[in-house]
Amino acid sequence: MTVRACGLIIFRKLREASAATVGSNIQYLLLQTSYGTHHWTPPKGHVDPGEEDLQTALRETQEEAGLDASQFTVLEGFKKELNYTVRNKPKTVVYWLAEMKDSSAEVKLSSEHRAFRWLALEEACELSGFEDMQATIREAHQFLCSRV
Repeated sequence: MTVRACGLIIFRKLREASAATVGSNIQYLLLQTSYGTHHWTPPKGHVDPGEEDLQTALRETQEEAGLDASQFTVLEGFKKELNYTVRNKPKTVVYWLAEMKDSSAEVKLSSEHRAFRWLALEEACELSGFEDMQATIREAHQFLCSRV
């Protein structure tokens, strides 16, 4: 049976960008796990029985990063599903894209994570490590830049 998880790719804009610098003002939130290889990932977690996917993403963001749904806006038109194998079991992770309303809002980590960072596109891709996650962050960035 496939394990299902959901999360949010959360970003903040540091300032308004000009047409020449579109995307250079965007930073992505990554959390470093306190278990395993201490990899970096957006907030995400397993879907509870009877829970809707987006509800899971919102709950996990609150639990892992201390960010309430009132602090960000989930953007229409971006939803990405990743499929991979973890410990010989298939896993599906669904991500939505969310913009922080206040770029200085405090992140409060749970015990599942030991650090967080706000990162520009290339740094976020490098730190995330996994190719499919890098591609997803790049796709989210392209989506954001095309909306200007």
